[in-house]
Amino acid sequence: MATAIQHHAQPSAQEREARRQLAACYRIFDHMGWSELIYNHITLRVPGEEGAFLINPFGLHYSEVTASNLVKIDLDGNVLDGSPYPVNRAGFVQHSVFHRHLPDAHCIIHTHTTAAMAVSATREGLRPTNFYAAAFAGRIAYHDFEGVTIRPEEGERLIANLGQRRVMMLRNHGALVMAPTLPAAFLMYWILQRACEIQVATGSAGTPVDIPDEVIAVHQRDLAGMQLPTGPGVPDFEAMVRVIDRIDPGWKE
Repeated sequence: MATAIQHHAQPSAQEREARRQLAACYRIFDHMGWSELIYNHITLRVPGEEGAFLINPFGLHYSEVTASNLVKIDLDGNVLDGSPYPVNRAGFVQHSVFHRHLPDAHCIIHTHTTAAMAVSATREGLRPTNFYAAAFAGRIAYHDFEGVTIRPEEGERLIANLGQRRVMMLRNHGALVMAPTLPAAFLMYWILQRACEIQVATGSAGTPVDIPDEVIAVHQRDLAGMQLPTGPGVPDFEAMVRVIDRIDPGWKE
């Protein structure tokens, strides 16, 4: 077995770009109010390097994450880049199971936002009562709460419950989103967060009204036809990168 820390040469151009993209994403999440002290995780596979992905250094706030202090680890949580920072066990145990078994799960996002946790803690879960929620109707998986996700055996149940879907509500816990690219995962998460926020607000405003199934089918069909040639989430993510770059360009370091 390889030693826990392997000192590598300078990262490839692909890895440097992945680091910048992921660091920007952490800063965007903080800007949007989606951070949770030093907890939760956004991970990204290292392009061209089998079994390696980047994760936030445990102990740093999202506003402190930079391209250079992201930690590169393998699927067993071993540090691959000589980073002095520890890694949250709950992060790599949960995320590594998806990175290991799902070839298309290049970026994985897990959060504990108030809205997502509130919806995850309801019997109904996410209901198709608003524009954003309708996009997820029939496309969300659910996984019952088993405590903090540090036991590898829970991975089999996570994979089984996820099935062919790529959005999961972890009951009583929060949201989990994964996609083939970071921009696509970001946009999917943004839509899910908005859906949850509006559902919580709707419950306070009055009696929610479910959108009929036939309307949902048309809505999802039309959304699928609105993809931009740049790829899902690319212009959205780039717009937010410009926002956080104006606030503090230090994330690129």
